[in-house]
Amino acid sequence: MRSLIFIFIILNAISVSAQSTDINLGIIPAPKSISLQSGYFVLSSQTALQYETEADKKIAEFFKDLVKEKEGFDLVVAKNFIQAPQSVISFNSAGSTNSSEEAYTLKVNSNNIQLLGKEKGVFYAMQTLSQLYLNNLENHQIPQCEIIDEPRYAYRGLHLDVGRHFFSIDFIKKYIDFMAVYKLNNFHWHLTEDQGWRIEIKKYPKLTEIGAYRAQTVVGNYHDRMPQWFDGNKYGGYYTQEQIKEVVAYADKKYINIIPEIEMPGHSLAALSAYPELACGDNPGPFKAAEKWGVFPEIYCAGKEHTFEFLEDVLTEVMALFPSKYIHIGGDEAPKTAWKTCSYCQKRIKNEKLRNENELQSYFIHRIEKFVNKNGRSIIGWDEILEGGLAPNATVMSWQTTAGGIAAAKQKHNVIMTPSNMGVYLDHVQGRSDQEPVTIGGEGKISKIYAYDPTPSGLTETEKKYILGVQANMWTEYMPTAAKVEYMLLPRIMAVSEIAWTTLERKDFKNFNENRVPLHLSLLDQTKTMYRVPEAIGAKDTSIIVNGEYFFDFKPSVKGAQIYYTIDGYMPDETTSLYTQPFGVKVPKGESRYVKSRVITPSGKRSVVTTTWLINRDTLPSYPSEIAKKSGSLKYYYVPGKFSNTSEIDTALATQKGLASQISFTKVAGKAREYGLVFTGFINVNESANFEFSLYSDDGSKLYIDDQLIIDNDGKHSRYERAAGVLLKSGLHKIKVAYFDDGPGSTLRVSVKGTDGIKIEIPSVMLSN
Repeated sequence: MRSLIFIFIILNAISVSAQSTDINLGIIPAPKSISLQSGYFVLSSQTALQYETEADKKIAEFFKDLVKEKEGFDLVVAKNFIQAPQSVISFNSAGSTNSSEEAYTLKVNSNNIQLLGKEKGVFYAMQTLSQLYLNNLENHQIPQCEIIDEPRYAYRGLHLDVGRHFFSIDFIKKYIDFMAVYKLNNFHWHLTEDQGWRIEIKKYPKLTEIGAYRAQTVVGNYHDRMPQWFDGNKYGGYYTQEQIKEVVAYADKKYINIIPEIEMPGHSLAALSAYPELACGDNPGPFKAAEKWGVFPEIYCAGKEHTFEFLEDVLTEVMALFPSKYIHIGGDEAPKTAWKTCSYCQKRIKNEKLRNENELQSYFIHRIEKFVNKNGRSIIGWDEILEGGLAPNATVMSWQTTAGGIAAAKQKHNVIMTPSNMGVYLDHVQGRSDQEPVTIGGEGKISKIYAYDPTPSGLTETEKKYILGVQANMWTEYMPTAAKVEYMLLPRIMAVSEIAWTTLERKDFKNFNENRVPLHLSLLDQTKTMYRVPEAIGAKDTSIIVNGEYFFDFKPSVKGAQIYYTIDGYMPDETTSLYTQPFGVKVPKGESRYVKSRVITPSGKRSVVTTTWLINRDTLPSYPSEIAKKSGSLKYYYVPGKFSNTSEIDTALATQKGLASQISFTKVAGKAREYGLVFTGFINVNESANFEFSLYSDDGSKLYIDDQLIIDNDGKHSRYERAAGVLLKSGLHKIKVAYFDDGPGSTLRVSVKGTDGIKIEIPSVMLSN
């Protein structure tokens, strides 16, 4: 493939655009522009690294270390050479005219590579060069090209929660290394939580003596297959101030800013376990660091002066350790029940002429902000700091949805977008929850992350300027090991980097998913790093209507990996059929076949199994139009109770029933958390065609058309979508949707896609009963 491309280039004597060359160069995130020429730069032990400034020298040595690790030889690093070397890679930040600190130009010629830009730009050019080098390590031939690049957003963040689970300094450095490779520049270090205080504060030693440890930890997801219990083991740890300084210095060398988060006023149980006098009341406590996950009512007292003295002392030591402009002070999930009955808090509300507890939280945040500003820094808070009035200079981190960010931008406040419903919460599931390691739930497929545009379309051009960038969050309730964090991070960090760095017109998911990600994962596969192996490219976990024979065309999701498959319904492994070329599966009339596939990498890592259900079924005939009495709705039956699958729902036990004009919802207000719902009636289709239905639910759901099971998305699981096709004759068809909820999430979405290819939630105009 590569030789044919270069022959084409030579024959036409032109350079080609970046959109097509990314396939060959394999750069993530995709650069702003690439011009590819014929020929190569060949790296050898005779190649020399030339620098202009001391900063350039340090950057050059990063590349030298990489070559030493991979090749075993040392490249010469020098400012000047007495004798011209065979080939030169020059690092030059002297006299750059780039307006952006992070912009760069990378020029690759036959015997010279130039990295040009300001200091940070040269560093990012080095990261791009490193990818070109690694992607061509077998032949040492780096394609001649010119890359001109700069980031879309100034803020490109990645978060790690060490409060729920604690991770070593070595792992924190490895996490920072991944950020540097993918050009992320802000590490949000979540250091305090209900479950543990992780940073040494010398003035308050009990924070780490007591607050850094919990007596035991809950085991099992509240919404998973496993029942909850406690492990009975003391758990904890903290970072000394010397370790903090070590990590800050390490990150600085990679041009990564570390933003510490000290939670307030909520998520403070670990601190209150050490210093209970900081809670509401005259004799509060005793408290202990939380042993479960969730939101707890115990928070800092907003009425006591000692609370602010304590937090100012803590922040003084924190600011001495972290040079970051930003200090994150949390502000989220702070229940105010304790404040409502606290004499100190109520006195504060009265004295400050506040209307309610929401305004008391605003007072709290304002006061902390003034202290932080006085010390030359600025605060970031989660979007709950909007409640009661936003602090004057605060930056909002919009996590609940995009709404908080939009509201803050309209108020002319800087915003970092990190909405939990857009895929950038990396604790969310990457595929079907019944096939993935335990998570908190939620959908976080790599395709969803990649599709997210951090700049909301509803803002004016002026308001859009307040969107500083985007961040992905790694909450670790269900990540007790570094390997689990790596699995949840990789390859999704690659999608995060591309939405943070690459302009919209340069994004191309097919290119990203089918060409560049497999290349990067093949390099990871040669290390001891854990990562999620994506499903085979082209494999579909769905049911498909076929007429005789269906053809499968797969690609490995990791370069060098193999795909194994079965057509008999059994699990694929190394003993089953090895995919070597596209193949067809014949399905006789009235029968079905299960085709299962999985990817196995050279290191032995495995993807989940993808199952495609092939059905050779006649077009389902329609019912007479007069059979439906009322249009615009279906009958529904609400059945309270605990269910593990939809077959357990007995509509004869319904406590409520009636008519529903829509099937989809995200919450059933005022209902029990454990219940079943059944919808019955007719759906009207206006043409004879193959329709694709989909069920997106948390928990289980099933869809029947004309009494035939079309989609089985049953069982306990977090939000996940399954789809299936069915041939329908125009007119009325019986429809039944069964759903149950077994936890805090209530999500059901029923969609249909017709011949126009547009997917819509089934509208009321199609329903009747």
